[in-house]
Amino acid sequence: ADGQGGGTTSLSDLSNHRTTHFLLDHQLHYCTLDIGAHNQQYQPLKMASVDEVKVGDKIPSVVLKEGQADYEKPVDVNIGELIAGKKVALFAVPGAFTPGCSKSHLPSFITAQKQLKEKGVDLTICIATNDAYVMEAWGRTSGGADAGIRFLSDANAELSRALSLSMENDVMVRTKRFSLIAEDGIVTHYFSSADASDNTWAPNVLAAL
Repeated sequence: ADGQGGGTTSLSDLSNHRTTHFLLDHQLHYCTLDIGAHNQQYQPLKMASVDEVKVGDKIPSVVLKEGQADYEKPVDVNIGELIAGKKVALFAVPGAFTPGCSKSHLPSFITAQKQLKEKGVDLTICIATNDAYVMEAWGRTSGGADAGIRFLSDANAELSRALSLSMENDVMVRTKRFSLIAEDGIVTHYFSSADASDNTWAPNVLAAL
């Protein structure tokens, strides 16, 4: 790699140094070489940019987990198979039991179930990267499950990444807040939280249907 001074340092040149650590800053995409007492910073890595899911895209067939009552073993749910032939409202939150998600986003869909069904929505699904046990508990204690909403765990962030809606973090990958409507697996409406969180709440979704 080229250093800041313009010289070139090969890995073989570093073999006599005490330690070599490659650190990747996931936010800034900088690669740092930490060699003993030396610390050199290199140019940002060129990362391919991928657009978020959009109208016309197909929801990928990703296997998610659904928690069960009484702490039974979670079951696999292929999201592509679940929504095939249906009109569905799918919304994702950064975290179960978190304030904005519990006080606003989820309740908006709980209270909108009747209106959504009147608009032809067969099923409402809530997604987060929390594990299936947490998602089941959130659905049960919030009243969401009783309202008919399915709570699915994307613990490995496979769906979130496939939709380019993951927020990468060394501790826990989270999903960006969003909502969408899909018919037979094809996205017909997409609601991003980039400008405002309430753009993804049920009233805004209903207004577009």
